[in-house]
Amino acid sequence: MKILVTGGAGFVGTNLIISLKQKGHTLVSIDNYSIGQKSNHVEGVTYLDMDANEIGSIPNDFDLIYHLAGLSRIQPSFLNPTETFIANTSSTNAILEFARARGTKVVYSGSSSKHHNPYQSPYALYKYLGEEICKMYKKTYDFPIEIVRFYNVYGPFEITDGDWAAVIGLWRNLVAQGLPITIVGDGNQRRDFTHIDDIVDGLIKIGFSTKTTEDAWELGSGKNYSLNEVYDLFKEKFGVEKVYIPDQKGNYRITLRENNEAIDKLDWSPKDRLPKYIMSL
Repeated sequence: MKILVTGGAGFVGTNLIISLKQKGHTLVSIDNYSIGQKSNHVEGVTYLDMDANEIGSIPNDFDLIYHLAGLSRIQPSFLNPTETFIANTSSTNAILEFARARGTKVVYSGSSSKHHNPYQSPYALYKYLGEEICKMYKKTYDFPIEIVRFYNVYGPFEITDGDWAAVIGLWRNLVAQGLPITIVGDGNQRRDFTHIDDIVDGLIKIGFSTKTTEDAWELGSGKNYSLNEVYDLFKEKFGVEKVYIPDQKGNYRITLRENNEAIDKLDWSPKDRLPKYIMSL
């Protein structure tokens, strides 16, 4: 199959491309490298340096599109709401228009923030709107679109510094610098940490299956940890200290996979890999 991956030089996109390439598929990535890295390029894959909103300039047909491109963090969205809208909502409409003209299946990366108040942050609202656009296109134009919600992904190729780093990558970077781990708020907020291998497995099962869901496929491990519990794992591994910093607006207290459709319909079988992963660092 010929497969397009938007955001193909990013964390999830790189891992997905590696797996699909090993399975013998022809891969094309589009990425504007605002977050993705050229050092993530995989030999034999075509990489186009362009924004997902420019998808209409590509004449090619594809058998499947994974739309992973976007700005994926809550805090930066407060500073750049317009940029977040363009990256997370406008680009989704552009991808769906491209796919509609060709009848190409699209797998869209939504967000588990759907289950919280979408008005808490520009990020949460614009990912929510992206999902709603997908549902409208699916119903109105009757072509295959599947929404996937990720939960706190970690693993190889994760971002470890800057505004786009998530907690596991950020803490890895602090450890590498010999600095104490910073815990936002009281540390009792719980997160469903899901290893990238399980995310990729779920994405491939969803992309290649004819089965569908009315809402979205939830890709979470089904187990959550408090940040304090995650710190204890880092403490056991590295002997690192911790400091607490004030809570940040837009954060929510709990994430945990909301439904089991991917497990029940697609034989997806996520594992709790977090302790083993941290001990392997």
